[in-house]
Amino acid sequence: MARIHAATVRTNMIDEVVFLRHGRTAFNVARRLQGQIDVPLDIIGQWQADQSASELARRYYWAKVANIARHPDTLAQPGPGAAKSSDIEEYRQVPASSRRMVVVSSDLFRALQTAHAFADMLGLDVTADARLRERSFGQWEGMTRDEIRAEHADAYDSWRVHTGGELAFGVESRTATGLRGADAVLDLVRGINAEHADEPTTLMLVGHGSWHVATIETLLGMDPDNLSNLDGMRNAFWSTLRPVYRPSGGVEWMMTAFNQGPAVAALCDWENGPQSLHGPHMPMWKPIEG
Repeated sequence: MARIHAATVRTNMIDEVVFLRHGRTAFNVARRLQGQIDVPLDIIGQWQADQSASELARRYYWAKVANIARHPDTLAQPGPGAAKSSDIEEYRQVPASSRRMVVVSSDLFRALQTAHAFADMLGLDVTADARLRERSFGQWEGMTRDEIRAEHADAYDSWRVHTGGELAFGVESRTATGLRGADAVLDLVRGINAEHADEPTTLMLVGHGSWHVATIETLLGMDPDNLSNLDGMRNAFWSTLRPVYRPSGGVEWMMTAFNQGPAVAALCDWENGPQSLHGPHMPMWKPIEG
């Protein structure tokens, strides 16, 4: 664990941060570096987002109850001939109403689609934040790995072993990505804690694989360029961290889960989805070779 100083953070506020990666895109299948290019989910990516959203909505169902308790106008009411109205006090008086969930997403469309797959089920708002954008891949954005290797073999090999050859082509370093992400997380934690000082909160951050991993590693005090660190996160999978606030005003981070997905992911070809969604000319995702 590493202490990341955040002088204005208060205790008993955000006690869980969920990092949810977006679902699959056509660029993921083609092994093109998306970076900050705005690419939507493909049909399998939407299925992945929906599967993970359903699993997470079951886990965080309390967030729907809490949201209704805070916004009585969202509670559905029967017509004038009904024997009684829906009772908002049922929602206000249960323990679930004491918590809050905040959903923040990268402003890139694939992340927003994934965020809304979850948030819309629970009636939650989604806030878009450009600071959660994917690692920038500079001149390599939009290129396939084969194209990069053919044109810049030495830099490609260096990139794969984390020795920085990609930086000559305007690619954002892993360290810079992690620091950008950690600064964003801490700023969000400070702001939400200051605004909702009396409510325990789960913060869900919906974004991108490289951003998530580099940010988590930075918060945990790891070097994002160390090859023995965390693996990559799969599409529409999530990880969770727990902040531990210190009297000095600092916060330490504990990882409570990494790269988890819905139960269905273990029962099927998650990266390619069910056969019922395979069109006649749909390309198939394959692991990276070499």
